[in-house]
Amino acid sequence: MRRYPAIFVDDVLVATPKDFGFYGKGEGAGDGRYTPFQRAESHERFRSDLSKMIELILAGRKDEARSRAPQAAESVLAGLPDLGITDFDGHPLTRTDLAGRAVLVEFWATWCPPCRKTLAWLGELKKKYGDRIAIVALAVQSDEADVRKLVAELKLPLSWSMATPDLARSFGDITSVPTMFLFNRSGKSAGAFYGAPPTLHRDAESRIASIAD
Repeated sequence: MRRYPAIFVDDVLVATPKDFGFYGKGEGAGDGRYTPFQRAESHERFRSDLSKMIELILAGRKDEARSRAPQAAESVLAGLPDLGITDFDGHPLTRTDLAGRAVLVEFWATWCPPCRKTLAWLGELKKKYGDRIAIVALAVQSDEADVRKLVAELKLPLSWSMATPDLARSFGDITSVPTMFLFNRSGKSAGAFYGAPPTLHRDAESRIASIAD
């Protein structure tokens, strides 16, 4: 097996590749919840967590299951990190290049089903707000060839690029996807959204409207 999987129960994320020690291509075991996965105690911890999630979903307690899902730590960012990257169209993405607009940074992965729906929604937001907002979609835990193929299929008006582990860490590290960070026209933090709860699009768009209109 070349990489570890993402595990969902229904639409609730139970574990990411990072939980098994995989972050990017070529990296080995790290400090994930189930590493080193070769050990019996790690297997048992994963089986226990998975069983609890299945029981909650079958009992109709999905909100409680989501509360147990992997979550990124609350954002403590004062402002937009200097991305220092180039998008797939060859355009630089730095604080200077994005200045004067609201900025939304979306971390996603090719293996994440809820990310597809969120990306499509972000495409509609970009059409609605135009140049008033810059939407940067950064892929994590994904092969670049797979990312580029999906981007070509989606044909959404977003700025696409890969997120290196160092770039992800500059946002406080990314342990669940989708994860979204919002910044106002001055580059200051205006909100962070983790996972894909049912209210994500409504809550995020309300915040976006307050800084992009």
